[in-house]
Amino acid sequence: MMTPAAAPTTDAAIQKALAHYEAHYPEYLEELKKLVRIPSVSFDGFDKAQVRKSGEATCDLLRRKGLENVQLLEMPGAHPYAYGEWKHAAGRPTLLLYAHHDVQPAGEEEKWHTKPFEPTEKDGRLFGRGAADDKAGILVHVAAIDSWLKSAGSLPVNVKIVIEGEEEAGSGSLPAFLKQHKEMLQADCIVLTDTGNFETGLPSITTALRGITCVNVEVKALKQPVHSGMWGGPVPDPTMALCKILARLVNDDGTIAIPGIEDKVKPLTPAEKKSIASLPTSDELFRKQAGMLEGVTLLGNRPPWETNWRHPSLAVNAFVASSRKDARNIICESAWARLGIRVVPDLDPKEVTRLLTEALKKDPPFGCQVEVHFEGDGGWWYTDTDAPAFKAAFKALREGYGAEPVTIGCGGSIPFVDPFSKELGGVPALLIGVEDPYSNAHSENESLHLGDFQKATKSAIRFYAELVRVTA
Repeated sequence: MMTPAAAPTTDAAIQKALAHYEAHYPEYLEELKKLVRIPSVSFDGFDKAQVRKSGEATCDLLRRKGLENVQLLEMPGAHPYAYGEWKHAAGRPTLLLYAHHDVQPAGEEEKWHTKPFEPTEKDGRLFGRGAADDKAGILVHVAAIDSWLKSAGSLPVNVKIVIEGEEEAGSGSLPAFLKQHKEMLQADCIVLTDTGNFETGLPSITTALRGITCVNVEVKALKQPVHSGMWGGPVPDPTMALCKILARLVNDDGTIAIPGIEDKVKPLTPAEKKSIASLPTSDELFRKQAGMLEGVTLLGNRPPWETNWRHPSLAVNAFVASSRKDARNIICESAWARLGIRVVPDLDPKEVTRLLTEALKKDPPFGCQVEVHFEGDGGWWYTDTDAPAFKAAFKALREGYGAEPVTIGCGGSIPFVDPFSKELGGVPALLIGVEDPYSNAHSENESLHLGDFQKATKSAIRFYAELVRVTA
């Protein structure tokens, strides 16, 4: 059997691949719906067989669309990864494509307007758990590959594709997986399709992610709860003590008051500030998208997206002193909280954890006992856009969407990005996704904008050719 040569990167070849995609889009959409119907929730307590079924269905899809060496890769105690490759473009770059096939739990099903695992088209969107996050990412890759193979018989570049099965559960096995399969996964560029666009129709590349460190703090003063009337006054209230401790961690403008944190933050470049200023947004729109109540103040004293993407923030995720349902006239014996700090370039999560722990334990109000337990952390990620792969991506996105691309940050943490970047030698990593501010990823009524889904795939088709052009 003759080995196929790399596909040409002429405009005519690109147009043929795009024409195939246009003609077969309904088929690709149906493939996405098949995956969405599988409730592949990777959290503990959910049916692991469904995640395996999803991995197997993904492998089947990869085989049917022309990928080779397709495998269901497994790690001890972890949900499976799907893998495939096409490596016949001698002398051309190799792309490593990433997405994940596992999903979040459905949440409160009574809040869904449709059944969470029955994909439903409505008002130009596809509703269903995983429709946007991240099974659409799988189909962006697969449809682009298939369109080239069907129209040209080959791809412009070498391709490896890995589809993770436990991203939503924290990617616990990913570092070991990358070490075990490091040679197989080697590439010149990584495309991680699990992020979003700043706005519908506005192609966006994410270049900065915040990390996180989380701790539990418990304040104790009594052996048991006591009557707030019989003992209140002389007896310290540990709940009040915890409130005082938490309040002193931040300034009135919401910035972190712990010495040694804010002063180590990497400053934005003038170009980054200009990029944020050019985004189609406003304080009012930010407030609306966040669901802020009237009269509540925006914090940070700078553009809100700059604060969200490139400055640390502290959040109290949970607070327990007594039962809200069975509230009584007592002084609680203890109070507990879970809190986390989002970390940014150039903060060290370990150092932030140390400083946070010291601040929580310092000078405990009323002499109460304070215990702090570390829960976990993850590092930030940041990249510049100087690599040729970014030039190719900007051009492909511009032509695929018909709009000028923007670079954005992300206030959240995506655990898999830093391990990928480090383990594969720091090759360029492009974070390009299909979610938008209205996708409701992780929430009820998750949905995918079908127009952006098509534009993302057309951009991927163009990117394979553009990458060859900029690296020739």
